[in-house]
This record gives sequence, C-alpha cells and structure tokens, in this order.
Amino acid sequence: MKILEILAKFCSILSGILLTGITLMTCYSLIGRNTTGNTITGDFELTGVATGAAIALFMPLCQFKKANIIVDFFTAKASQATIVQLDRLGALFMAMAFGLIAWRTCLGGLNAWTSQSGSMMLGFPEWVVFAAMTPPLALSAVIALTQALMGEAFEMTEGTAT
Repeated sequence: MKILEILAKFCSILSGILLTGITLMTCYSLIGRNTTGNTITGDFELTGVATGAAIALFMPLCQFKKANIIVDFFTAKASQATIVQLDRLGALFMAMAFGLIAWRTCLGGLNAWTSQSGSMMLGFPEWVVFAAMTPPLALSAVIALTQALMGEAFEMTEGTAT
C-alpha cells in the first residue's frame, strides 16, 4: 500500500509542477500581449495538452484517497458491512473504467506515434500527451483494484499511511 501512496503523491507533485509552469507561461503570454504586443505562439495548445496530462496525473491520488463523488443518499441507513461491500464494488468498477481508459489512451498514443500527428500551430507531437497520461491512468486502475480486493485492510493501511 505504501508504494501505491508514494507513486500517487509523486504523480500529484508532477501535476502541480506542470500546472505551475503552464500558469507562469500563460501569465507571461498575457502580460506580453497586453504590454509589448509579444506573445507565446501556441500558448493555448500547450495549455490544452498540459491540462490533459495534469488531470490524468491527479487521478491516482484522487482514487487513493477515495475522493471521487459518492452519492450516499441510498446507503445512509445501511450497515457498515453493506457500505464496505458497496465501496469495494464501486472500486472494482473504477478499476475497470480506469483500465479501459488507460488501454485506449495507450492505443491512441501508439496511433499518434505511427501517424506522427501534431498540434496545429506548433506541431507539438500528440503522442507525448498520451504517453504522459497512460501511466497515471494505469496506476489509478491498480489502486482501485487494490481497494476492491483488499477492502477494509486497505482502509486500515490508508489511515495509518497518511
């Protein structure tokens, strides 16, 4: 469990660094555009690709902390055992969803690599974005699957690990 937590936090730190860089680039571009007329060509393309990668990089920690949206209206009066089993089932569904998304992202990256497709203005290689998104999505799937299989044991480890 500890290794999954470390990897999830590492992904989150990378995402924060990426978003900080994009924010600084956007500020520089806007200030330049409004003062000297100089701007960074393709800044919106870079913002788009970095944001996509950042979202994927935040997902492992989100799944690890079980920070996804939970609708507990129907389970408010259910027993703790029922809630644990439903949480495990939900984690299994999340593992399948993340696995599917990681698989399709990997295939999309391979296709972008083969076709050497790039962004419109900069020609930024699209496969780089797919390559940045696939590992954290796969890690999210592994975390969710671990939560589904371990259930309460994961809960106890998670509480002591953070």
